[in-house]
Formats: sequence, C-alpha cells, structure tokens
Amino acid sequence: MTAKEIRELAPVEIQTKIRETREKLLQLRLRKQTGQVEKTHELRTLRKDVARLETVLTEKNKKPAAA
Repeated sequence: MTAKEIRELAPVEIQTKIRETREKLLQLRLRKQTGQVEKTHELRTLRKDVARLETVLTEKNKKPAAA
C-alpha cells in the first residue's frame, strides 16, 4: 500500500487498516517460528506498511490543530 493510497483514506479507515495489518504481522511471526513461512520478505513489508499507516494517521491528526 502506497502513501498516496493511504492519504486518500479517512482516519477511521486507516485505524482499521493498522489493526488488520498488525494482525497479519502477528500471524506471520507465529508461522515463521514454526517454519511455515516461505516468503520471509512479507514481514518487512508489513512492518513498513504499519509505519506508513501510522505516519499518515499522525499527519491527519495534527493537520486540524495547525489549521
């Protein structure tokens, strides 16, 4: 998910995406511990997605205060 796509979402949708992505990340970590993950790069991708989502959410939350 790109930052441009994330910026088009509403804050509530972003929070939902964060929750879903963290859930996927948790499941992937658990599967990695049991040796069931073939695509280990997905962990890094999900971590970066969470960071992007949180960054855009923070920007949106600060924006009304500055305006």
